[in-house]
Amino acid sequence: MKKIKIFALLMLVLLFLSSCASVRVLSDYDKEVNFNEYKSYAFYKTGIDKAQVSDLDKKRILKAIDTELSARGFVKSDNPDILISIFTKEKEQVDIYNNNWGWGGAWGWGWGWSPWMWGGWGPGWGGNNVSTRTEGSLYIDLIDSKSRELVWQGKGVGNLNNISKIEKKEERIKEFVSEILQAYPPNAVAGR
Repeated sequence: MKKIKIFALLMLVLLFLSSCASVRVLSDYDKEVNFNEYKSYAFYKTGIDKAQVSDLDKKRILKAIDTELSARGFVKSDNPDILISIFTKEKEQVDIYNNNWGWGGAWGWGWGWSPWMWGGWGPGWGGNNVSTRTEGSLYIDLIDSKSRELVWQGKGVGNLNNISKIEKKEERIKEFVSEILQAYPPNAVAGR
């Protein structure tokens, strides 16, 4: 039984750590587009202005996109092949954990700990634990500048811990952008 408790605790810690650090990425694209044709870009101000995030964070996001695309050989241009827009979503997640794994109340068999005892008979965690976290989504849209049609969209979803240090916030934004743009260009590139 002790092995099960230790395993359950380790799984909970791993789940918590992975949910805090990772960015889940989804992407979608137009299969008819030849992405090899795109060599230059510009930011689509109209779309970016609508993003519901502070102007400081917008600058951080755009700078991270700029860095990623420049490293891939893209050139910023007044006559671009693609336009880049962003938008964001944020939602509060509420997690409720029922830690009352015993026979009646906070006293019983459970894998909790107290200053006097770990697991076994005695006070476990008991009751419900409620925690909240902010989950954010960053969308990066690539729009063909000639047709004005969306050709690729990347979405990154992850926890946005209330980061007070600017350096950590910038690092998290870079992580989001980098993870999203790893999905570009799509593997299955079709010619027109």
